[in-house]
Amino acid sequence: MSGFDDFDFLIGDWTVTNQRLRERLVGSSEWETFDAFSRVEKVMQAPDGTFGGNLDQMAVPERGFTGMTLRLYNPGTGLWSIYWSDTKSHRLFPPMVGRFEEGRGEFFGDDVEGGVPVRVRFLWTPGESPRWEQAMSRDGGETWEVNWVMRFGKTPPGHR
Repeated sequence: MSGFDDFDFLIGDWTVTNQRLRERLVGSSEWETFDAFSRVEKVMQAPDGTFGGNLDQMAVPERGFTGMTLRLYNPGTGLWSIYWSDTKSHRLFPPMVGRFEEGRGEFFGDDVEGGVPVRVRFLWTPGESPRWEQAMSRDGGETWEVNWVMRFGKTPPGHR
C-alpha cells in the first residue's frame, strides 16, 4: 500500500455518533452522546494522480458548531499529519502524527487540557463502519483515558 490511500475508507458522507466524556482527566465515567454529519473528500491531486490528503468537514447541530480536519500524507516519511479546527476554538490544534499498520491507524500529538500538558492519541479503525477514538495521558503515555469515540455510518444520498 502506498500510504496515499490509507484514509480512502473515509471518503464520502457520514452520520457520526459521538460518545464523549463530560469531563476529561478527572476520573469521570459520565458519557454524553450526540450526532454529527461529516463529508470527506480527497484534496491536492498531484500530476501522477495521487491525492496528498483529504478534508473532512463536520457539522454538529446539537452542539452548535462545525469543525474540519485536514489530513496530509508525507510520502518521504510515510506519516500522516492530522490537523483539527472548529468554530468553538477558532484555532488550529497541534497536529497528530502517525500511520496505519496492521489495519489500524495510530496517531500521537501534544496538547494542553485544563492548563495541563497532555499526550493525545487517536486510533482509527477502517472498514464499512469506521471508528475513531481519542485518549489523553498526563504521564507521557503510561496510562490513557479514552474521552471521545466516534462511530461512522454511511449517509444515504440526499439525506444530509
